[in-house]
This record gives sequence, structure tokens and C-alpha cells, in this order.
Amino acid sequence: MDNASGDVKAMVGGRTFGESKFNRATQALRQVGSSFKPYVYTAALEGGVITPDDTILDAPITFPSASGPYTPSNYDGKFWGTIPLRVAFANSRNIPALKVASETGIEKVIEMARRFGITTPLPPVLPLALGAAEVTLYEQVAAFTTFPDDGVRVAPRYIRKVTDYDGHVREEIYPEVKDVIDAQTARTMTHLLTGVVQMGTATPAKALKHPVAGKTGTTNDFTDAWFVGFSPSITCGVWIGFDEKKTLGNKETGGQAALPIWIDFMKVALQGRDGEDFQPPDAVGHSKEGLRATHVAAAPEENPKPAEAKPGDAKPPAKTETKPVTTPGVPPPQTLGTK
Repeated sequence: MDNASGDVKAMVGGRTFGESKFNRATQALRQVGSSFKPYVYTAALEGGVITPDDTILDAPITFPSASGPYTPSNYDGKFWGTIPLRVAFANSRNIPALKVASETGIEKVIEMARRFGITTPLPPVLPLALGAAEVTLYEQVAAFTTFPDDGVRVAPRYIRKVTDYDGHVREEIYPEVKDVIDAQTARTMTHLLTGVVQMGTATPAKALKHPVAGKTGTTNDFTDAWFVGFSPSITCGVWIGFDEKKTLGNKETGGQAALPIWIDFMKVALQGRDGEDFQPPDAVGHSKEGLRATHVAAAPEENPKPAEAKPGDAKPPAKTETKPVTTPGVPPPQTLGTK
């Protein structure tokens, strides 16, 4: 998606339309893994629960739950002790994310995800912080545009305008924008998300030599691999998996399976966009009203040239287990991307 206008620049919903007309980018509900964690940290930042300069203890812990004690673990089965919050987020440490969610309140996390445009059912249980919920790739990509857009979410747009044979404009669709979070919170989260690329689970993206940020996501048994990321001007998401809930293979994480596809696309999409950069968190200098005006004014114009919840995590209670999305006749894994 183009961040400023919401234009959907490209969408791939499967390997071939001839074999399956099911659009996995818009229709498939899949567990999102750690690509859900940005909503947790955003809710905590807004609520004053954390600051980006905090440290947090990554150590064994047990949480009480309605179904009994919940003892989560990290992907590597290790605990790093007291670490900076930035490091915990960049490396998708599960224990810190759960602590932040517990302190913030899972209902507030759900409320934040709703503000970002996530409409699918979100179970009010602590493992939700690790992505124990089904979301479409379409919604994840649209939601992530909020971060580079200074807290304003732009709804996806497929059609700019409709004209008749004589060139008269019959209908014109302007970007639909909505305030989600303030610019300071958005820029702080963008800074944390750049850390995922600079020192975390998505370091191969540094090869782009362009300002980019994003979040990996991996689910139990390696059934779903995600990477949703953005530059200052473009947001792109990739999900890869089978239609049936079965493993992609050992260690096929979001960084291993989805990120390389994202990098291949962004190598081309970022051409002609040299010189752009993210605004630092302490450089908020305009109002949301001004940003909204910019979005609307940009509508008729052409666009410029061009941690994860991982196998070691404890599974949520049975009532939150997701059902597989099955499409007969498509046994191989599908690679998709909404950009």
C-alpha cells in the first residue's frame, strides 16, 4: 500500500488463480504470531505503562488464567535477564511482551488493535499478546500504515476515480483517514520497529540500504510465517503457509520464510524513493489535521516514482484455538503479499 493515499499497489492472493480463486490476502484468517506485538507495545506506551528507555526482566514467570497456570517460554528456550525494552522488542522476546500486556490489560490491547482496524475476533486472554488470534494479511498491512503516517490510518483504496467514455468523472474516491494514536507514539513505535531490522529478527533487510521497519511473526509448529514492514512511503506484508494447518518445516520462521520475499519486492518498490527517512520521535512538528489535509490533497495525484510468537510459546486455552483455512486442491504452500 502507498502510505499517503492508501492505494493498493499490488496484491497476490495465491500461487495461481487457475488452481484456486480463494484470495488468501483478503479472505484467509491466520494466526499472526508476533506481528501482533506492536499493538501491545503501542497500548502500553499510550497508557504510560512503559517508555522506550525502560529495561525489563526476561525471566521465567507463571501467569494465572481461567484454565490454570500459564507458563510461557521464549523461542530459544532461554532467558536474557534484565534487558532494554528496545532489545526485547527487536528480538521478539515473549516473556517481556506478556509482562507488558499483563500490566497494560488485555482489554486495552484489544481496544488498540480495534483502533488500528483489526475487526476479526480477538480472545481476551493473555496469549493474545503473542498473536493467538486470526487476522487477514489485508488488515495487518492496512493497520501498519498507521506507524509511518504519524498515527493516522488510511483505509486501503482500489479505485481512485471512474470516468465515462468522454472523460467526465462519474465518481471519485478520496482517501479515508482516521486518527488512531498521536504522532509522538507513532514515531516512537516506528523507532522500535526499525530496531527489528537493525538489531533484531529482520536484520537481512538492512541489505536494502533504505530506511525500513517492520515485525516478524511465527506461529506454533511453524504453520504461519509473517513479515509486515514499511518504508516512509510504502507498507508491504507477506504471509506464507499451507491452506491446511501444517508445518512449513523446522525453523521456517517469519524471518526465514516471509522476510526474503518482502525484501525481493521492496528492492523494486523503493526504486526512485531515495532521500526519504522516518521522523525521529522528538521531532513532532505538525498536527494530525495537517496530516489529514495532506492525505486528501494527495488523492488525485499520481504517487511519487518510484519476536515473535514461536514454537516454544505455550498454546492458548482450547477455546482460542483457530480453525484451519482449507481450500481443496491446493496442497503446496502459498506465497502471498499485499503491498
